[in-house]
Amino acid sequence: MKKSTKRLSVMLSAILGTSLVLSACGGAGDTTKKTDGSKSATEEKTYNFRLADNQPDNYPTVLGDKKFAELVEKKSDGRIKISVFPNGQLGDEKSVIEQVQLGAVEFTRVSTGPLAEFSKPLGVFALPYIFDNSEHQWNFLNSDKGKELLKGLEASKLLGLAYYDSGSRNFYTNKPVKSVEDLKGHKIRVQQSQINIDLIDALGGSATPMPYGEVFSSLQTGVIDGAENNLPSYVSANHYQAAKNIILDGHQRVPEVVMVSKVIWDKLSDKDQKIIQEAATESVATEREEWTKMEKDSEAKMKEAGVTIVKVDDVKPWQDKVKPVIDKYRADYKDVLDAIDKARK
Repeated sequence: MKKSTKRLSVMLSAILGTSLVLSACGGAGDTTKKTDGSKSATEEKTYNFRLADNQPDNYPTVLGDKKFAELVEKKSDGRIKISVFPNGQLGDEKSVIEQVQLGAVEFTRVSTGPLAEFSKPLGVFALPYIFDNSEHQWNFLNSDKGKELLKGLEASKLLGLAYYDSGSRNFYTNKPVKSVEDLKGHKIRVQQSQINIDLIDALGGSATPMPYGEVFSSLQTGVIDGAENNLPSYVSANHYQAAKNIILDGHQRVPEVVMVSKVIWDKLSDKDQKIIQEAATESVATEREEWTKMEKDSEAKMKEAGVTIVKVDDVKPWQDKVKPVIDKYRADYKDVLDAIDKARK
């Protein structure tokens, strides 16, 4: 009799332990309770998810991630918790995307750059001067076509929830550049991409692909005359100390994306999907505010260091110069480019 009781106790302990593990990994938890203390007729699961980001803890995208997690927890009354892992703790962008595809990591924030490999239309953001300014860009991102691009990732077992800001990329050089004509003959470092090489060629410069880590010394020694990036990167990499001229031409505006694994998404209830989508959409305002602050802080450091800043009020002469580049790739992105044109106001 005692042996039977002991076996029953061991079995119950094993079942209880399994239930706890499932709950911790995002499985079913306790049933929710009504305000009067009684259990709800419909069981609602509890989840503990992870969100990967490769940027540092105080970076705008990470602050947006944290706002997203906070809103999800609040809207779900604490049932759904998302832990944010910055600094590439869960891997680089490529490996994290693969983990999200498998459902091993539930959420991530990545640039649209590498996502073109998983959904070709997202490659449109690499094209130069397709947006007149930030307002034009966000008019498009918030349009039906912009949202459609996020859904286009579903075939790769990914789902885009919202766009985050990453500003614009601008040219900075050793010598003053005040107009598009002044870039002629300049050796400009670019990422290894045919579109970027075509861009520099169209502007009359000499494209020089090289690893990012070599840019600072190459600017100092004159191996290159300039490079390009967003303002925070220009400052954080100390490139502003070696190239003290920047022209805010905004030649590329490549947004970020908050994504969820389609494997995980399909297992969620309609209610929980709505909670997560609403939270992602609402978190965009926080991320954009933080990005604006970071750009202003970067600009202040640039001015303090004596950087010459030239603002481009009319981007049309630059757009005219790169028209052959747009025409070269138009067939690949015709529908998206048409929608971007319509987003002008």
